Amino acid sequence: MRLIRAVGGCVLASIVLAGCGGVSDVVNPASSTADAQTPPTVSISGSPATSVTAGSAYSFTPTASDSDGGTLAFSVANLPTWATFNTATGQISGTPTSTNTGTAANIIITAADGSVKASLAAFSITVTSATTTGTTSGTATVSWAAPTENTNGTALTNLAGFRIYYGTDSNSLSQTASVADPTTLSYVIKGLAS
Repeated sequence: MRLIRAVGGCVLASIVLAGCGGVSDVVNPASSTADAQTPPTVSISGSPATSVTAGSAYSFTPTASDSDGGTLAFSVANLPTWATFNTATGQISGTPTSTNTGTAANIIITAADGSVKASLAAFSITVTSATTTGTTSGTATVSWAAPTENTNGTALTNLAGFRIYYGTDSNSLSQTASVADPTTLSYVIKGLAS
């Protein structure tokens, strides 16, 4: 009699456990896709200055974010030789000298979180001379040999003076200087812009 009761208790306990366990182990295929995690994304933006004057400081830091809050690491391609790069913030900074004049092209800053990354559009930085536009401190001395004949080959007897044409482009000599003395064979042009 005791043996039957013990077996009966085990059977009853097994039925209850099977009933409870069967419900919790069922997976609804429709709900599993709704619970899937969205993959992380990285974004980067900013408008870097595209020129800097030699002797002036340059600095640009992009704005970047990671959708899952991860730590971003930055890298750069085609960094100008006069600049430094911060891999933790993406900042480009530096002070170019007059020997750095010219353009550094196709600079690309990338932010990454593991295998997920995003890049800022490629840009250029042009280093210009320290002499600013509008400065008129330059001079140039021009000299010439006195002409002895007219364009038709006859002797030149009535030379009144000289007119010098100059400008920043050989195809656009928009400025002039007059030399009234026909015996003068040189002239200093003053107030030239860079």
